Amino acid sequence: MSKGRIHSIESMGLVDGPGVRTVVFFQGCALRCAYCHNPDTWSPAGGKEIDSGALMEKLIRFKPYYKSSGGGVTFSGGEPLLQPEFLLEMLKLCKKNKIHTAIDTAGFGLGDYDEILKYTDLVLLDLKHSTEEGYESLVCGDMQKVGEFLDALARSDAKVWIRHVVVPGLTDSPEHILKLKEIISRIRNVEKAELLPYHTMGVVKYAALNMPYRLDGVPPMDKEKTKELEKLLDL
Repeated sequence: MSKGRIHSIESMGLVDGPGVRTVVFFQGCALRCAYCHNPDTWSPAGGKEIDSGALMEKLIRFKPYYKSSGGGVTFSGGEPLLQPEFLLEMLKLCKKNKIHTAIDTAGFGLGDYDEILKYTDLVLLDLKHSTEEGYESLVCGDMQKVGEFLDALARSDAKVWIRHVVVPGLTDSPEHILKLKEIISRIRNVEKAELLPYHTMGVVKYAALNMPYRLDGVPPMDKEKTKELEKLLDL
């Protein structure tokens, strides 16, 4: 029985996969997205430690809601792939209990991706940018590392939902969205792609944590323009 560090758990979630879901937010993230609204999940030393058995007990309580709605459990973060052994054990326990599994990830983590995806029904893949330069500038990471996860995804049978945050002046050009479409076209089993308008609801957390906010002054993304850009994906 392994142990992991969890930031929080949300029951009765409706936007992190199909049906009613329990969302388990893993602690720790290697990226530093400029628009991240949960900077308190970054440190791998934060959150609370819990063993897989205790967490599974919490998840099973909501099984009637999963069954009636076509829902299940979504492992999010932070970045769940940064705790691969704990994630894998939880996925296996969910499958043993006939619970639909999803992981919400940027594909920037550790571990045996092939083994993890073997027990994953759905991947909510957060694609951060369409170019290596833009990726490094926006999230302070190496986009090539994501390629390792995409390769594993190509070998798996997991379904994929794509998500991408549209930020004014950074990721809101038609050219950018069309490059994103090229990347998406190379990913297997994509059921849908969604553009999410950038918002500023997380700014207060940075002030509370005495952290600088890198997108200070950038306005929220226009929702109607986001819908127009989404049409360019045409999936």
